[in-house]
Order: sequence, then structure tokens, then C-alpha cells
Amino acid sequence: MPMRDLDKALADIVAIRSQIAAGTAFRGYGPATMAATGAVALLTASLQFWLLGDPTSEPVGFFFGWLVAAVLSGLMIGIEMRARSRRHHSGLADAMIHQAVEQFLPAGVAGVLLAVVMWKFASETLWLLPGLWQILVSLGIFASVRSLPRTVALAGAWYFVSGFAVVVLASRTHTLSPWTMGLPFVIGQSVMAGILFFASGDNDVED
Repeated sequence: MPMRDLDKALADIVAIRSQIAAGTAFRGYGPATMAATGAVALLTASLQFWLLGDPTSEPVGFFFGWLVAAVLSGLMIGIEMRARSRRHHSGLADAMIHQAVEQFLPAGVAGVLLAVVMWKFASETLWLLPGLWQILVSLGIFASVRSLPRTVALAGAWYFVSGFAVVVLASRTHTLSPWTMGLPFVIGQSVMAGILFFASGDNDVED
């Protein structure tokens, strides 16, 4: 019986910490790193423009380049997220990080699975993927709005609109372009960086 009481008490503590984290503004994202991920997108698009003669005929090189860019950006954000969370959230750091990852994870997993399925079963539709990825990023951002400055919704709206615009543009030629992938992310990440820089923190986050 005492062990059951202890387990229940520990479970209650975890639940309370999760509830507190859910109502706390997450400060794990830094503007400098967000801007740096935009620079990574610009560098990737530039390299592919010069090195890939025809991205549509070299989809492996095209998507591998963006996979590397995504992994690098994710590592940069993850490292800073951990450091900033320890500094700003102290004892709630782990719960806050878990919440942030949980909010964006469905969109990330959907993006990976979508790429795999399209590659294996409908490779002729890969031209749709850049636009669809941008739409999924917008959904991930919208899912995170509750714990971030409300104005990040502007970045979510940008990715939502740009994703559909890229799909419409690509539908005319059914081709892959480094710029329809890179420029939306350069602009979107720059918008995120600006929002995080100018946001007033707790006063700009929903209770």
C-alpha cells in the first residue's frame, strides 16, 4: 500500500508539472538560431542551383540536400532549446521541451511518411512535396501557438499560403526547384526570428 501511495504521489507531481508547463510561455526558441536556419535554407538552395543541373531528374540529390538541411536545422534548434530551457525554465525545462516537441512532432512525422509513401508509390508526384512540406510546417506552428507568442501565427500563415502557392506554381511544369523550396523557408524562418526577437514574452502569450 505505501508503494502504491508513493507511485500515485509521483504521478500526481508529473501531472501537475505538465499542467504548469502547458500554461507557461515557452522560451526555448531563440531568434538568432531561427535566423540561422533561414541561412541554411538559403545556402542549400544556392548550392543546389549551382550543382544540380535539373533537380527534377535528380530527385535523390534534391531531397537528400534538404534532408541534410532539415537535420542540421533541427540539431541547431534542439541544442539551443535545451540550453535556453535550462536557463529560463529551470525545473520545468524537461516538461517544457517535451511539450514543444510533442506539439510539432505530428507534422514532422507526417512530412517524413508522406515523402516515403510518395517516393515508393507515386514518384511522379514528388513535385508536390515542397509545397506539402510547407503546409505541414504551418500546421506545426499553429499547434505551438498556445505556448509561444501569439504573433507566430503570422509565420504559420506565411507557410500555409506559400505551400499552396508552391503547389500551384509547380503544377504548371511538374518540376522541382531549389528556390520554391528555399525562399519560402528563408522568409518564414526570418519572420519567426523577428517575432521571437520583438515579442514581449509572457505578455504576448495566451494564458
